[in-house]
Amino acid sequence: MLGPIINSCGIILGGLLGPLLARFIPKRLQRGLPPTFALASFAIGVTMIMKFHFIPVVVMSLILGTAVGELIYLEAGISKGAQWVQRRLKSILPVPCSLSREEYSSQFTALIVVFGASGLGVIGAMTEGLTGNYQLLLVKAMMDFVTAIIFSITLGPSVALIAIIQFLVQGILFFLATSIHHYMDPIAMADFSAVGGIVMVAVGLRIAKIMNFAVVNFLPALILVLPFSYLWRHLFG
Repeated sequence: MLGPIINSCGIILGGLLGPLLARFIPKRLQRGLPPTFALASFAIGVTMIMKFHFIPVVVMSLILGTAVGELIYLEAGISKGAQWVQRRLKSILPVPCSLSREEYSSQFTALIVVFGASGLGVIGAMTEGLTGNYQLLLVKAMMDFVTAIIFSITLGPSVALIAIIQFLVQGILFFLATSIHHYMDPIAMADFSAVGGIVMVAVGLRIAKIMNFAVVNFLPALILVLPFSYLWRHLFG
């Protein structure tokens, strides 16, 4: 489980370095890096989409998976959970003097979702559990390192604590994926990667503020694509 460890270390290091480097990081750099993250996410997503085997399976999984996510208010539920965590932490973490409690709470909660429930983190953890390949989480670690530096300039070193939440989420996903490893074959893995690629494209569009997709609501599609891939082969060959 190397990927989750590297990713969490990136957040911890970035969260602690940010306040120390604040005076040396110009505003234009803070504004210029997120679009680059969006482009990287988009490029990774396109590469993954091209691996598809059964395009009807990919589309069906995405549509029904998103419907499930919307019906159970998955993204809203995770946001509420993040708010609960932030309220528990605020008694031990001082609010930076430049922010009101409301501003701090809103930004900290959003960051929990960005780090802990991002499409890249979910796909990366599951991919490592299924194949042992941690490259996606290595990419996420590099992006999160810089993101943690930027946000910790205003939110303080408390950003580093989000690594605990992210590690728990990715660890659970890693072991869940490991448990279904024996059911994965090249065809199912190809369709899984394609669905994950579409989620990655949506992440890129969201980071770039082109389209505010509720990306977390897409995640059930990553579970549905596996049985759908087997069902499609059984029915249509």
